[in-house]
Amino acid sequence: MDHFNLRDGELYAEDVPLARIADEVGTPVYVYSRATLERHARVFREALAPLGKVHLAFAVKANPNLAVLKVMQREGFGADVVSGGELARALAAGMPAEDIVFSGVGKQHWELIRALDAGIGQFNLESEEEGEELADLDAARGIAAPCALRVNPDVDAGTHDKISTGKADNKFGVPINRAQEIYARLAALPGLEMRGLAVHIGSQLSELKPLELAFEKLGALLANLRSAGQTVTHVDLGGGLGVPYKASDVMPTPAEYGAMVARVTRGWDVTLMFEPGRVITGNAGVLLTRVVRVKKGLNHPFVIVDAAMNDLARPAMYGAWHDFEPVRPSNRRMTANIVGPICETGDTFAMGRDIQGVEAGDLAIFRTAGAYGATMASSYNSRGFVAEVMVDGDRYAVVADRIEPAAIADAERVPDWLD
Repeated sequence: MDHFNLRDGELYAEDVPLARIADEVGTPVYVYSRATLERHARVFREALAPLGKVHLAFAVKANPNLAVLKVMQREGFGADVVSGGELARALAAGMPAEDIVFSGVGKQHWELIRALDAGIGQFNLESEEEGEELADLDAARGIAAPCALRVNPDVDAGTHDKISTGKADNKFGVPINRAQEIYARLAALPGLEMRGLAVHIGSQLSELKPLELAFEKLGALLANLRSAGQTVTHVDLGGGLGVPYKASDVMPTPAEYGAMVARVTRGWDVTLMFEPGRVITGNAGVLLTRVVRVKKGLNHPFVIVDAAMNDLARPAMYGAWHDFEPVRPSNRRMTANIVGPICETGDTFAMGRDIQGVEAGDLAIFRTAGAYGATMASSYNSRGFVAEVMVDGDRYAVVADRIEPAAIADAERVPDWLD
């Protein structure tokens, strides 16, 4: 469920007409619904409540906007971060340091230091080498950082290859057949408090079976570690639940996910940690755009919009689907190619798609753009960065200014030897 609905023949975000935002802020612009964010956060939290000891950390990479993070903080979520920049954003949004988990395969030395200085709650170690580096830093400070070892369970999530993270040839985690020996060596280092295991096999999962298989493998490893005398008090099960990008998509619900986790983890006696991202923010945002013109094509007309692959990269990057709807629907239909203005054939949102008819000047939205939308934006073709807006009932605020190309150019320098 989301709060982007037709009212008297016009699309609204909660109680704000999208046309008003377009007129006052311009296009393209991302529009987020606070009510949808809160609803999704609560549904996820309530689905996992029966599990007992649970820690929820929002995956910041899905949408790092400070206003979005503040909503998540108010809903009781910590943060799962994968960079020093995301760490800074989580802290700026008021998320307690002890509720922050630092994941990511390539944590740099300065990022480890910054996270230690902040006093974060857990490091998810991606390699033995990373653990050794962190242990040296801890020893110099006379502390022991709480850590979990990320395990690669060699489970195919069945998603796009570019977002799969749990197969043996993916770069994340340590091989599960070596995890017990690595855990033991890391636990022996004086600078580490090895307290748990972590796993994350990918995102946009449409079935629970791959997750269940990964969790079962983790449970067996947990039992072996304890039998060998190791301490395991926390298990991080990651995120990954998918969202419906098409109206016909059927995805597992948080309640179904929670029931599966309860069944698989029965008897583990640990704090279970989760990092939802897309499932919270995906349907909570749309990309509002305006049709530049409709160009005749050989097979289908090209609907050229002012949004482009630099604003929403997923279709160009993954061949991803986003529903396209006019803000003021017409009674006619057309089959069209929906494209952006960037000088790349890949700047294409849809080919040969049946849509409601549009013409130059019409407003339209790409749905389910609240995750991996603005956060993946670039300034390709010197287009600048898209603005972001959050709606709250009958009001809205700009929560990220549009960054114009001139502002980006201001950060560049021509050396004097080129004058």
